[in-house]
Parts: sequence; structure tokens; C-alpha cells
Amino acid sequence: MINSLLAENHKGFLPDRLRTGNFLKWLKRVHAWLGLWGAALGLMFGVSGFVLNHRAQLKINAVTPVESTVQIAIPDDAHDDPKDFAKWFSEYTGIKGHPRTKVIPAKEVIWNEKPVQKPAEWSVTLAKPNFSVSATYTEGNKLVEVKRSETNFWGVITNLHKGVGAGVGWILLVDTLAGALITLCITGFLLWSRLHGPRLAALGLIGGAVAWGCWSVLA
Repeated sequence: MINSLLAENHKGFLPDRLRTGNFLKWLKRVHAWLGLWGAALGLMFGVSGFVLNHRAQLKINAVTPVESTVQIAIPDDAHDDPKDFAKWFSEYTGIKGHPRTKVIPAKEVIWNEKPVQKPAEWSVTLAKPNFSVSATYTEGNKLVEVKRSETNFWGVITNLHKGVGAGVGWILLVDTLAGALITLCITGFLLWSRLHGPRLAALGLIGGAVAWGCWSVLA
């Protein structure tokens, strides 16, 4: 009698084909395989996150950049606009990617207790996980300061952790990790509920409350 009442209560939450043992077995397999994939990438992110968080306390020589600076002449067609400057520098280095450009407009500053007009300054940075190059141009100059910074193994891991200089392939790889974690959460909730109506209803209420809370914070 009790089992029949429970069956009637559960009926209607999910289609009949999803209330079978085969569907739960499929959920377990998906959960297990995605957990293996997430563990592989999560290990790297966990180690790099640990290094980032404790490098000062544990005195870990995590990031030791080696920098070198030179000055080169800037062509006439590259000092009229920051976009032209960024395009020239990208072609000059031969590094593919999207250069990060920063423009500091001209302004008046106090130097030696006297007002001085400081010219505008442009800077362009191109980064890869193992090195970065940047150029700084002060308006009116004929030379550009170019700096190259190379890092060690831990620096590469740290940059990959932060996504600095990462290509499209790495970004898509990390997206698969994010997708795997989301799917793990969903399949984990469903396995916990065992597809029972009351538990599914509780998950729906919890999910709705969390979504509402996030929307309230971001709105």
C-alpha cells in the first residue's frame, strides 16, 4: 500500500523512461568518466593554485623572470595612433595574438615643486605562457623601449593557471574542464536524488534559491 502511494507520488516528475535503472547506470558512467577528466586538469590547477597562494610563506621560488631591455627606432607611420603602434609592434615581434594596449594621456604633474607637462605614453604587451614582450613609447620620442621577460617552469604553470598568453586551444581545453565540473554537479545531484520526486523538488528549490541569490548580487 505504502509503495503504491509513493509510486503515485513520484509519477509525473519524470517520464517513465527516465525512472529506470538503466538511466541511473548511464548517469554513473557519465559522472565517473567526467570525474576522471576533471581530476587530470584539476590536479594541475590545484598545484598551481597552491604555489600561487603559498609562494611567499613557503619561500617557493615560483616565478623568477629574466628581463632584458633595448631601445629601437620607431617608424614614422607608427607614432601617430596607438592602434598603428600596436600593429607595428606585433609585426616587429612576429608574435601572433591580440596585443594589450594601454594609453596614458598627457597631463600636468608636479616635479621638483614645479608644474611640468608630461607627454602621453603608450604601452603594448604581447604575452605567451613562457615569456612576454612589451614596448613603451613616450609621445615625441624617436626611440621605443622594448622589454622582454622570460620566466621559469613555475612561471609557465602560473601563467597557464591565470590564462596569461594562452592560445585558443588552451582556452577551449579549460572550457571542457568547466563544462565537466558543471555536468558533474548536475549528475551528482541526480544520483543523490535517485530520481525520486521529493528529492528532485528539493533540488529544484535549492537551485532556484541559489540562482535568485546570484541574480540579486549581480543585478
